[in-house]
Amino acid sequence: MHVQSAFRPARRRPDPALVAALGLITFVMGWFVTGLWHVWGQPMLPWLAIPALSALTTYECWRTSCCAGLDADTRRFWGRLGLACVILVPGALSTMYDALSGPVPSQLISVRTQILFGCALALVLTALLRLPSWRRTSGDWLRFGLDTGITMIIAGTLVWHYSLSRIDFSSSPTATPPSVIVTVIVAAVSLVTFVKVAFSGAGRLDRGSLYLLSAGVAMAAAAGTIAPFILDRPYLSTGMVAFPVAEIATIVAARRQRLRRDAPPPARPVARRFSLVPYLSVGLLYVAVLRFVAPAGGEVLLLALAATAVTVLVVLRQLTTLRDNARLLDTVDASLTQLKAYQKQLDHQITHDELTGIGNRSAYADEISARLAAGEPFVVALLDLDDFKTVNDRYGHSTGDALLRTISRRLHDRLRPEDTVARLGGDEFTLLLPGLSTAETDGLLRELLTVVQAPVLEGDLEMVPRISVGLTASRPDDTAGELLRRADVAMYAAKTAGGGRWTWFDPIMDQLAADDARLAADLRQAIARDELFLLYQPIVELPHGGLAGVEALVRWRHPKHGLISPGVFIPLAERNGYIVEVGRWVVEQAVQQAARWERELGPDAPAKVSVNVSARQLGEPGFPAEMAAVLSAAGLDPARLVVEVTETAVLGTGVALEVVRALAAQGLSIALDDFGTGQSSLSLLVHCPVSWLKVDKSFVDGVTTDSPQAVIVDSLIGITEGLRMQAVAEGVETAEQAERLHQAGYRFAQGFHFARPMSEADIELLATVREPRRSPADLGSVSRTPSSR
Repeated sequence: MHVQSAFRPARRRPDPALVAALGLITFVMGWFVTGLWHVWGQPMLPWLAIPALSALTTYECWRTSCCAGLDADTRRFWGRLGLACVILVPGALSTMYDALSGPVPSQLISVRTQILFGCALALVLTALLRLPSWRRTSGDWLRFGLDTGITMIIAGTLVWHYSLSRIDFSSSPTATPPSVIVTVIVAAVSLVTFVKVAFSGAGRLDRGSLYLLSAGVAMAAAAGTIAPFILDRPYLSTGMVAFPVAEIATIVAARRQRLRRDAPPPARPVARRFSLVPYLSVGLLYVAVLRFVAPAGGEVLLLALAATAVTVLVVLRQLTTLRDNARLLDTVDASLTQLKAYQKQLDHQITHDELTGIGNRSAYADEISARLAAGEPFVVALLDLDDFKTVNDRYGHSTGDALLRTISRRLHDRLRPEDTVARLGGDEFTLLLPGLSTAETDGLLRELLTVVQAPVLEGDLEMVPRISVGLTASRPDDTAGELLRRADVAMYAAKTAGGGRWTWFDPIMDQLAADDARLAADLRQAIARDELFLLYQPIVELPHGGLAGVEALVRWRHPKHGLISPGVFIPLAERNGYIVEVGRWVVEQAVQQAARWERELGPDAPAKVSVNVSARQLGEPGFPAEMAAVLSAAGLDPARLVVEVTETAVLGTGVALEVVRALAAQGLSIALDDFGTGQSSLSLLVHCPVSWLKVDKSFVDGVTTDSPQAVIVDSLIGITEGLRMQAVAEGVETAEQAERLHQAGYRFAQGFHFARPMSEADIELLATVREPRRSPADLGSVSRTPSSR
């Protein structure tokens, strides 16, 4: 039994305030009802209960105004309602004094009491009308005033006609028709106010609580109408009914509001185009008029019926107009809604990138300007995808777009909420990172690049993006353009350093950029000024080192700076597009030199002359025809010219691969340079007409040790033999490397161990003294036939 009782739900203890309020109202109402047939000699007790009930109502309103779960506007309303209840306490005492201060009980209400009630009522109505409901315009207030005026006139007229005019007030000098009319009118106006607020919204105030307050006011107003019927019982008063009814309704409403403090806000009522109050009031008045004149008949009844009919027709006409206006307003509202939606969409398009959905250049510049104006320190990072053009050209723009969307999503998801990411255009993104030190920015970028550079799967294709980042910190006198310029300079420095990294802007970069710009301008004049020249590095046979061919290498003798390294001016020419002119000049010079050697040296001439062709040249329209024209003009057999291309150049576009095939069809040999340093090398050997495979120096360096490079070098010989092509080992610098390569099966090599790049005169001397030699026919036998494809 004890165990079972432990699981019984605990009973809620009754609230003493509510019990006391219910007890007081029961006592007062019982006293009033008993007094309808029993004459009370001394009606002091119910009047003492009414101030106590007002005090309890004040207490309940105060508790609700202090409830933490309610919003400020709702708490403020209950606080004002509680203040009105405070005024009701002296009002109730004043009413008791009016009733009991004379020699006999009285129903007289003094001016003092009326002022107290008026102040309390004004405070309640003010609290109602200050609730955050519908936005009131001057027109709203005018219509509210007209409705109230109509209600006052009609209520007073009907009460007088149907009640007061038929009651004899002579037996009770303490109750007069004007006082009753005023009471009824004030109650009616209060009720209209409550109803207006209830139907037009009251912020987060509980709708049920507002209805309870309205019901309390309605019942209190109804209590005022019984005054004429208790004129012969001066020990009774309408206040004994009005006070308890209004106050118990207020107590229950306050308690409901507290219980509903966590409920969602009530839905905002649909705004009404018109009010029924004045029409109902006028209808009641016309009914009363017709009932009054109907017995008389004749012309007076005819006029009353005509006036009623005209009024009904006018009302119907007005309602029809209001209906049409409502439809027009609905159409206008729908159009405005569509316009706002379109405006919102347009604003989004103006400030966001269409492809990725993140901010665009314009929005980013505005954000930078706003941050600069606020004086907040921040970091600007400019991100660029390395070799993005290769993705677009090889796999198509749809794949490139998918990659950009993935990158933008990764950036957006990884950054902090206060950071900003935008796409400037193409494959360039930019970040705005506020409140970070240099070390913190480096840490963020380290994590960011790890996430962003993770492999991207697009269908069956896997791509590994690499990103170069330039960084710069804001300065007080910066502009958006200057910040982006510095970040751009730093980003290109990161690309020049190899890509896949980030670099902070350094003022020296501006000087270097200016030097590059001047050097680029000088390079454009180098051909015209005869500053470029060619050197030729021998390609030899193993093991004896006989001359098998030469590779043409361009050099630049600057009039001011002397010899400029190819590692400086070739990338510069690639960036500014001048590599096409330089490459064309190199081909023309090398072809003409090969033709002269063939005429002057005969069988001793180098059997093969190699020239490097850039990706930009392969993309030039008509490049195969241009090569054919150069060879024809020089009278050189195409078999003596080797075109060296890199893996990246051929993989860059489908067009480049077609150009290489066209060159091979003309009889030129194709050499794949720096093999092993690009992507998809083995698949390229299947599709590209390669005759010579040049193994990169990075593999040759480790050939004499037990290293992975040595394994690769050994494996490539088997591949080249199986595909009927020749392998050339680049960068051979020691005799040990040369011997090891020969043992592995290599027959051709080049490097400083054999000879450095030399002039055409030195090549001529080398060609005439070196023995033994292979014939050009033997060297040309490595070209593959179509059947070997």
